[in-house]
Amino acid sequence: MAGFDRIDRISAEVARELDRILRDEVHDPRLGGTWSILRAEVTRDLRYCKVRISVLEPEKRKDVMAALKSAAGFIRRELGRRVELRYVPELLFEMDTNIEYAAHISEILKREEERDERHDP
Repeated sequence: MAGFDRIDRISAEVARELDRILRDEVHDPRLGGTWSILRAEVTRDLRYCKVRISVLEPEKRKDVMAALKSAAGFIRRELGRRVELRYVPELLFEMDTNIEYAAHISEILKREEERDERHDP
């Protein structure tokens, strides 16, 4: 479907520009640590954009989310200047813990594998 290809391209462009804005323009000390934008999903009507953020350090997640929510208006304005869209979508930031979950599962599998190696003759 051509409509979804367009939305996918817009979403990818929004994700790239959001990353640049957050790294270069937002100078909030709470926006520290290791974080990344995993995905930006713009709705078909271009009114909303769900931004999935991953923060590696669990103790910094609340601070990063608070910084993003307080800077949302500034981020949206900058996004409007950088991406040519009829409507600049409202940004909805969400925490994504899939990377942490995958690391947890990997650690469990590694421990089980080591246990099996010790018990095999």
